[in-house]
Amino acid sequence: MIARQVASIIAEFYVFLELSDEEELNPDNAVNMMESLACHLEEMEKGFLRELVDAFAIISEDYSDEARELVRDIPYSLYLEEALAADDPVRLAELEAQRDARD
Repeated sequence: MIARQVASIIAEFYVFLELSDEEELNPDNAVNMMESLACHLEEMEKGFLRELVDAFAIISEDYSDEARELVRDIPYSLYLEEALAADDPVRLAELEAQRDARD
């Protein structure tokens, strides 16, 4: 339950940063905030981070269109699966291959 609530807060923040235009938000500031967000998330306890990553797929259904895809892709965009696999070189290689195939 807590992970879903935290994921919702992060999603609102993330969608705002991604979908605000240059008149509303300086793009450099948005990038800096996203990098800061990613850094803080990567520092979380791995068990909670796993719950959080899984929660994004669930809460993405509360959004429409472009925002739904953004929320679903937060773990991908912020490299959270890689943060979870930091001590597992095999899993990191799998994630890199998936990332290469997707891009």
